[in-house]
Amino acid sequence: MLKKKSKRKTGINVKAKRKEATARAVIRPGKGIVRVNKRALHLFEPLLVRQFVTEPITVAGDIAKQVNIYVKVEGGGSMSQASAARSAIAKALVAYSRDNKLRQAFLNYDRMLLVDDVRRVEPKKPLGTKARKKKQKSKR
Repeated sequence: MLKKKSKRKTGINVKAKRKEATARAVIRPGKGIVRVNKRALHLFEPLLVRQFVTEPITVAGDIAKQVNIYVKVEGGGSMSQASAARSAIAKALVAYSRDNKLRQAFLNYDRMLLVDDVRRVEPKKPLGTKARKKKQKSKR
């Protein structure tokens, strides 16, 4: 008996990182639906975070209304997850549209929309409680 292959919906996959948070976005043609971790974007509770994540959608304009974007975010804190999701949405819109004007608009608005933040937490060293902090030495 032959197994029937299931049709998977394909789209453009994009990944973005911020601190310990990793966001993966899938963009497909659609009606302008944006979901982050299976939750609609307009249901995000802190208004500041919601506005922060929707910035690339407002900069993109009409292109964002023609596509559905699904974002999955893992790791990190709430604000770094929001920043990673925001970056993934912007990268997905640029990859979908292949428009150099949109890419330049994102770079002019905020460079962190398209460029990942490479900063990471420095590891702890011996003889100290943190990465740089050391025990105070007494001279006498």
